[in-house]
Amino acid sequence: MTNTSYDVIIIGGSYAGLSTAMALGRSLRNVLIIDSGLPCNRQTPQSHNFITQDGQEPGVITQKAKAQVLAYNTVKFLHDLAISGRKIDNGFVITTQSNSSFQATKLVFASGMKDIMPDIKGFAACWGISVIHCPYCHGYEYRGQNTAMIANGDRAFHLASLVSNLTPQLTILTSGKADFKPEQMAKLKHHEIKVIDAKITEIEHQNGHLRQIIFEDGKKLAFDVAYGSVPFVQHSDIPASLGCELTEQGQIKVDGFQKTTLSGVFACGDSGYMMRTVASAVFSGNLAGVMVNNELATEQF
Repeated sequence: MTNTSYDVIIIGGSYAGLSTAMALGRSLRNVLIIDSGLPCNRQTPQSHNFITQDGQEPGVITQKAKAQVLAYNTVKFLHDLAISGRKIDNGFVITTQSNSSFQATKLVFASGMKDIMPDIKGFAACWGISVIHCPYCHGYEYRGQNTAMIANGDRAFHLASLVSNLTPQLTILTSGKADFKPEQMAKLKHHEIKVIDAKITEIEHQNGHLRQIIFEDGKKLAFDVAYGSVPFVQHSDIPASLGCELTEQGQIKVDGFQKTTLSGVFACGDSGYMMRTVASAVFSGNLAGVMVNNELATEQF
């Protein structure tokens, strides 16, 4: 790759980043996508709730999108990891793990979030397969089945309100002292949702498909699926190092046009949006691309 200067560098080449690149490529902007190949849904067998692609493998959607985006010859794709960035007078410089450096007038962060797995044996192996995070993305496929929810407090209560519409067999596993308000406990009891506070030590599974949940006291309970609520961090620390403000939840703070608090920098997809779905990533990426192009056009016209 001989060119080192671009109109736009997009860090992250999954749904949001590719959607951004398509909008920019169609406006003949010189774009470099830098992607390390580790999307957060890489273990998920099927993607749902995305019209025209319902039930498709996530990787197949990405491959098709990448082929369509790279048909625009002003868009380039680099398989590498962006590790640092710095502001310069006329834009930004991004350095990668392979010690390559690239310059751009604008930056777009579509690098996503990294989920932090709990210290429960088998949890990570099941993540995205039978330990799931979103009833909209995966709940329908497990409707009516024996369902655990590994969560506590307000988060567990909110999830229970959504999942109870999908199955009558729901048990909340707090893996420690339950933290519910009296009115929340009353409502859970009303809906016959059990709460178990024994500490979880292992998820017994077969190739990522949950079989039993094992507790510290040796008790085992069989489930078909579990919802897991896990903390997450930005997949890339470059936005914070450049000075982009983060929200209390850890997303990059953006306005209604995907602009961050740092001039010339935009963010889309999971990086800057709480709805972690393919559809929302595509939408926010498209909007980011349009707004980056608009900003370039205004500055250059």
